[in-house]
Amino acid sequence: MSSVIGFVNEEAAVIELSRMYRQYGYKHFKMSKFEEYELYSRNKDFLLGSSVITFTDTNGKLMALKPDVTLSIVKNSNDTVSEPEKVYYSENVYRIDKGTHRFKEIMQIGLEYIGDLDDYSVSEVILLAKKSLNAVCERNILDISHMGFLSGVIEGEHLSRKKIDKLVACIRSKNTAEMLERCIEYGVGEKAKAALIKLSGLYGTFDKCIVELKSIVVNETCKKAVAELESVYAFLKAFGCEKGVNLDFSIVSDLDYYNGVIFHGFIDGVPNSILSGGRYDNLMRKFGKSSGAVGFAVYLDQLSRLMRNDEEYDVDVLLLYDDESDLSVLSKTAAELIANGKSFTAQKSRGNVRCKTLVKINGTEVETVENNA
Repeated sequence: MSSVIGFVNEEAAVIELSRMYRQYGYKHFKMSKFEEYELYSRNKDFLLGSSVITFTDTNGKLMALKPDVTLSIVKNSNDTVSEPEKVYYSENVYRIDKGTHRFKEIMQIGLEYIGDLDDYSVSEVILLAKKSLNAVCERNILDISHMGFLSGVIEGEHLSRKKIDKLVACIRSKNTAEMLERCIEYGVGEKAKAALIKLSGLYGTFDKCIVELKSIVVNETCKKAVAELESVYAFLKAFGCEKGVNLDFSIVSDLDYYNGVIFHGFIDGVPNSILSGGRYDNLMRKFGKSSGAVGFAVYLDQLSRLMRNDEEYDVDVLLLYDDESDLSVLSKTAAELIANGKSFTAQKSRGNVRCKTLVKINGTEVETVENNA
């Protein structure tokens, strides 16, 4: 799948995506490998999993290897509404691997925009999410949802948090039958009930689903959410990045943290999302901060699995040389390969190296012995 995957390894992905983020004015954010455990214990619902690796520091404080980057960025943000903080990061986090169910060190790269958010700033972040997917794999999907629309539907129903969680679970599982049962049980009004049932099965291309979404608007909160989604999509179209963008309201998150657009990114060949993000002003409020915030993360462990499964060659070119090979010819050949963007290794024996092209340096002669490209 070398024609599809844009990077040969995690390091190459970090370099290229970092370059892209810097081009849009994001500055590199570096942090410690650990934080006080209290930061994560107070925000367990925000984390993908509740398990955290802990240890006791020399001063007796309970510390944790960071399972998340966003919480650290929010904690250390300046909260200056007049001047946005635009940061990106490439950090290892420590989480339980879905396959092995053991703790794993996972490389992720992402960005956060913190400040006075408007349509442009939110759209820019989502554009960079789509551009990140495009850079990783040409066959990708960005599924978008909006927590504000869901909030608008239920805001006048006076439901308990437990009941809201049950309704959200129905949307997440696309279970329209159970949603109907719950709405009847909870005495949800007819307009809200119709909207929730529609949301439970709403998925498809943006152009098709936005029409359906408009048909179930129940108040100004919903109308505002639709307008923001349309603004985001128009922004993506202006950059030629609208391909593979869908509306999917089964993407729902905790209303205590998220309040606007949320999204997941997928690439061909990987069953799980490799990118996720959204607007989380409510998390900022939990930290006593007035700024808005939106961001996303790319999970490079998912990408590396695909690379390992699909990797046919170790390098593009194997340069074989011996004691009689001319060093200036060898170095010139290596320099040309680098200039042409080729990966290579130069060594005296072939060993187990898998290469597209085998080149031998015989004295001053350069000979292509084998070409599998």
